[in-house]
Amino acid sequence: MPAPEPLAVFIDPLERLALPYCITGSVAASVYGEPRLTADIDVVLLLRAENIAALRAAFPESAYYVPPDEALRVELARSSRGMFNVIHHTSQFKADLYLAAHEPLHAWALDHRRRIDLGGAGAWIAPPEYVILRKLEYLREGGSDKHVRDVRFVLAATEVDRAFLEREIERRGLQDQWRRCIG
Repeated sequence: MPAPEPLAVFIDPLERLALPYCITGSVAASVYGEPRLTADIDVVLLLRAENIAALRAAFPESAYYVPPDEALRVELARSSRGMFNVIHHTSQFKADLYLAAHEPLHAWALDHRRRIDLGGAGAWIAPPEYVILRKLEYLREGGSDKHVRDVRFVLAATEVDRAFLEREIERRGLQDQWRRCIG
């Protein structure tokens, strides 16, 4: 059975692609905390240049917009923050794919991802600590209260490794954002 719409338009191809991935962002925060509507799905993906053809096969041009190969190679070559979007033509639902190759936190998330059931279909989800850390980073960058709410709901509903979380918060200079979320 496929994953529930609109997630299925991205999860099913990612499952077929068989590259390490995990769902993060507001979808993951909804799994761990309080469900809320979102305009996209965030995914950490371990993609290499030799996987571009397989990515195109999993997300065919007839159904999806995928950036040109040259743009994908530029993103893959970035030392940090490599990412690109994939858009499903029919639904206009968008996936933000964050490339794991050069980001230690992304690699950690893939190593600690969890398998979940989505109505009979399986999917990989980032660990709650990763979701919280990314929400804190987004809060620092943009200040949106939705990230504060997401962090609070995840903390209230899910057991987390507080020692790891606090070490990473300190290392990443996210103490102000952390205090805002737990205060």
